[in-house]
Amino acid sequence: MTYEDNAQSKLRRQLARQAITLAMEGKWREAITANNEIIASSPDDAEAYNRLGRAYVELGLYSQAKQAYRQSTELDPHNTIARKNLERLAMLSEDTQAVGAPDKVEPEIFIEEMGKAGVVNLNDPAPPEVQAKVVAGDRVYLKPQGNVLAVETGHGEYLGKVDSKHGQRLIKLIGSGNQYAAAVTSAAGGKITVIIKETYQHPSQSGQISFPPRGIKAPKPYVSEKMFKGDADYEELNEETLEDYEEDTTGE
Repeated sequence: MTYEDNAQSKLRRQLARQAITLAMEGKWREAITANNEIIASSPDDAEAYNRLGRAYVELGLYSQAKQAYRQSTELDPHNTIARKNLERLAMLSEDTQAVGAPDKVEPEIFIEEMGKAGVVNLNDPAPPEVQAKVVAGDRVYLKPQGNVLAVETGHGEYLGKVDSKHGQRLIKLIGSGNQYAAAVTSAAGGKITVIIKETYQHPSQSGQISFPPRGIKAPKPYVSEKMFKGDADYEELNEETLEDYEEDTTGE
């Protein structure tokens, strides 16, 4: 390898790290620019197209995302990340409106805290074309509707209902002043799972447990502990959210 080739390879790795960092910070437009810089100098970089596709998805630019993932599969026919995302995007109709980047939750919501957090599967999930627009890590919102606790995206799209056992308890606590944050932990195969965490307990509810341990699926961390130390390895983060950002360390 010549000095020039070595310098080019080093620059490519630096740009890849920059693109990954921007993605983890939710700076998707900047991530698009960084990945396009890589592609301009290395048009056969399938991973850069994967990262580009993810950035477009996060901004709701589904047509561009499909193009990026298709290019990735052309360069690497065995690229499972690109193929899986193309399958998910295929569920979106051609006239699906781009709604912009979804809200992302702070990673602290995924930290286990017995009694204050629970993981639930949503009943009566939204149609596939709606499910295809959400990924793990997206913030969602609890919407009490009578005796039903619905879950919606930040754009007001219905995703599903919390089961009645958990839902009715949470509706009562919300009505009494408690506050909760929620996020998607998985959305695949027609199923949507969310984690719900108590963020504020009203003084009148002192001693009331949002998620009694018995019969409740115990919450668990959904991201690596490293994420909270500021030196996160994206390969250890939730697969649905950041698997597209696997760093290519070949040659280091």
